[in-house]
Amino acid sequence: MSGDIVHLTTAEIEAGLDHVRASPRDHGTLELIVQRPEVDARVVLAEAELNVEEGLAGDNWNQRSSSRTEGGGPHPDMQLNIMNARILAQLAGTPERMALAGDQLIVDLDLSESNLPAWTKLAIGDAVIEITDQPHQGCAKFTQRFGLDAHRFVNSELGTELHLRGVNARVVTPGAIRQGDTIRKV
Repeated sequence: MSGDIVHLTTAEIEAGLDHVRASPRDHGTLELIVQRPEVDARVVLAEAELNVEEGLAGDNWNQRSSSRTEGGGPHPDMQLNIMNARILAQLAGTPERMALAGDQLIVDLDLSESNLPAWTKLAIGDAVIEITDQPHQGCAKFTQRFGLDAHRFVNSELGTELHLRGVNARVVTPGAIRQGDTIRKV
């Protein structure tokens, strides 16, 4: 059936790595903005506001609990989840499934540790964000949506080094962002 979801094997994921590694290093593109107004809900936006209080305006980040904070509240260094568009397109299979990853910003940019270590600042539209040191890892929902091989691969040593599951960030300077904006190191 054409509606069946196909999860890639490890070999199939590895076969696409050269394309992922060819992502721009300094000036990329904001490919997708995904707001999560509530758990498991996704709204793809053409433009949005980033602010210090909410991260992505209208997103539910500030309502999410975190085991990484003393009081269990939202982690300030995990306001934004950012994932590489090339690996996500490969894992999702279709553009419609890309929002399922749960990341608010999908970018065509090299997110690897060697290119974007923690505390690197990025300008997008009118806003500036900062990559944080909080790890971003595949979870049970990621496994369900993209498969066990994908989960294992993004959390592998190589996957972690390349930040295939993505990175966490926080807003430094609020501002408007738009799909198609250039994203660049500051």
